[in-house]
Amino acid sequence: MEIINDKIDSGKAFDFGRTSKGYAKYRDIYPKEFYKKLVDCGVGVSGQKCLDLGTGTGVIPRNMYQYGAEWTGTDISENQIAQADLLARANKMNIDFKVVSAENLDFPDESFDIITACQCFWYFDTKELAPKLAKMLKKDGRLVVMQMAWLPDEDRIAGLSEKLVLEYNPEWSGGGWTRQPVNISDDVLNSFDVVYRAGYDLNVHFTRESWNGRMKTCRGIGASLSEAEIAAWDREHRALLALTAPEEFDVLHYAAIAILKKK
Repeated sequence: MEIINDKIDSGKAFDFGRTSKGYAKYRDIYPKEFYKKLVDCGVGVSGQKCLDLGTGTGVIPRNMYQYGAEWTGTDISENQIAQADLLARANKMNIDFKVVSAENLDFPDESFDIITACQCFWYFDTKELAPKLAKMLKKDGRLVVMQMAWLPDEDRIAGLSEKLVLEYNPEWSGGGWTRQPVNISDDVLNSFDVVYRAGYDLNVHFTRESWNGRMKTCRGIGASLSEAEIAAWDREHRALLALTAPEEFDVLHYAAIAILKKK
């Protein structure tokens, strides 16, 4: 599903469905600490019904499945959901995945205890979506918005890799992250109150191969460039890593979470 949004990459089209196989292989990178923080906040635990928006290949539901909640995952991309379903079935996980945009969700009122959105909330029309999410949540339900990004100004390998992405795709607006809280717009605050915020550093472990795969499946490369451009970037990035990175290394990331309750 090709997406064009004037607020993202200056309107350059992207489609994560083009990256789905690589996404499934290289984007399941959140460390155990990330999920433990959610469980410590009472998110995704036994007895809850949870909905994950923009689920991609089902990273959040699949990794949280062990904690006992009942999960549904939705995404606009048919290819992403196909990979999510394959991975869940391979691990004997009963997760309900649906191809649908967040704005077109039609679950009954008070269907869920928890709604999560990880690394995707900025893609949504929150003015339209926020009231719908509030209705779908039970009385004491929570909306949980998360993000995790490398820190290019502090991590040399991340900074060099990001620079190479921008050389091939100057319109890419997904870089330049710093330590910052999850942005919750006024459109969302019309329906929700923020009850918890946290942020913390994480070292995420990679090999040269897995970091190359992680970067190649980002919006600025695999989801938006031509096959020839992707291949050229891939060759140059592998050469860069051979010169600047050991075979295995950690990349400094910053994770942030915001938990909201409906008004």
